[in-house]
Amino acid sequence: MEKLKRLNRRNLLALAGGGATGAAALSALTAAGGGAVAAAIAGMPNPARAAEAASLRGLPRLKITDIKVIRTVVNNTHMCNVKIYTSEPGLYGVGDGNHAERVYLVAETIEKFMKPALIGRYVDEIEDIWQMAWVAPYWRGNVDTNNAMSAIDSALWDIFGKRVGVPVCNFFGGKVRPTLPMFANVGGATLQEQEDNARKAIEAGYKHLRVAAVGKQGAAGRIAAAGPPPPTGFRGQGNPIGGGGAGSPGFGERGPIYQNRPMEIDYITNLVESIEHLRNTLGWHVNLLAEADAMLTPANGLVLSRALEPYRLFWLEEVFGSEDIAWHEQLRDVSATPIALGEVFVSQQEWMPLVSRRLMDFMRMHISACGGMSHARKVANLCEFFGVKTAWHGPANVSPVGHAVNMHIDLAAPNFGLGEGGPFNQALQDLFPGCPERKGGVTIPNDRPGLGVDIDEKVAAKFLATTPGSDRGVRCYDGSACRP
Repeated sequence: MEKLKRLNRRNLLALAGGGATGAAALSALTAAGGGAVAAAIAGMPNPARAAEAASLRGLPRLKITDIKVIRTVVNNTHMCNVKIYTSEPGLYGVGDGNHAERVYLVAETIEKFMKPALIGRYVDEIEDIWQMAWVAPYWRGNVDTNNAMSAIDSALWDIFGKRVGVPVCNFFGGKVRPTLPMFANVGGATLQEQEDNARKAIEAGYKHLRVAAVGKQGAAGRIAAAGPPPPTGFRGQGNPIGGGGAGSPGFGERGPIYQNRPMEIDYITNLVESIEHLRNTLGWHVNLLAEADAMLTPANGLVLSRALEPYRLFWLEEVFGSEDIAWHEQLRDVSATPIALGEVFVSQQEWMPLVSRRLMDFMRMHISACGGMSHARKVANLCEFFGVKTAWHGPANVSPVGHAVNMHIDLAAPNFGLGEGGPFNQALQDLFPGCPERKGGVTIPNDRPGLGVDIDEKVAAKFLATTPGSDRGVRCYDGSACRP
């Protein structure tokens, strides 16, 4: 009887599934007076054999039955999302393929090219579908095609997680952290206003502040100076520029599409002045970030980097444009400030030389612009071995579905660095039920299956897009066109 007392459920299951050994143990148990227990065990199904049969049987494979493109405009920001329906009634996945500019091209790529190629395909062929879509246009690295691929890719991952009943991050090894720290944008017309906004962000829980050049500018530091009006043609359709995440007023401000950019010397002076003031008033126990946003000539980018080095930035972002990446070698020679970049990358040919030569520290790639979740996960894995951390681009023109994609990769990435995006306003929460929660300066996952976010089509009907998207445009102080 002493043996019976020590018996627990795990022992019973082991005996029941133990074949000849289990049978011998049951006989001995019966002889010892445990007939009732042994008889109960003998009547149980063999769990080992049942598990083996279930694994061999598996779930039936599902096919893609339909793909629906949903284009919306919230707060003048264009978003392009999809729903992929499957042969299992009620099971669908949501995806994000949005860069806000000319999203009509993304939607048309999905409707006219990807949808006809994917109807009838198995939903679990995620990698094969991605590879097919990557080479289909012949010219790789097209940002519109990449966004279309991303919408499909993230929706397929969403289906995979929902069907298995786990968050997508579980497929990447599971969470290695419970929440994700985010940064707040801090701007202001004066140094005092900027300091006040910084203190508000700190009180709200933020430990990382991205500082704009003081003045009437967007989050990226573009100053709306007086100057000649832009010529007609290629005007934007109201999409704001700058970061900050949806619904985060007070930590920075965003301006219209067409703005006048100041002379480079003024921008450098104003940004350095802002950083210096905040260091002196806030101290050294807050992380400060700055963004050059590829607005400077390469030589002036080096000047800015040297000028900011004494203030120990968490990172300096986008010092050079993607066409000037060769300058990063000189940048390492003149400054030890950590470098973040990748916002406009669309091909591995742009970032691989920088990562492999350790010329960058934070990967700021816009996930939908690079092709989606499958590709970004590989990027994160490769970056880990070169000491580069993830800091995916996450401004207001990324839908909550896209922010969920960023989140799931970062939750499982050992080399996560920092996230971008503020709290979502009520309109976005209604349109995208389950969008990631943000409070106290961190993103908090909801642990729902799949991406954890949905699209309410009844709400979407109130925000349907009626224009093809937007254009970017920035004018230099003399009225000439500048690189955005």
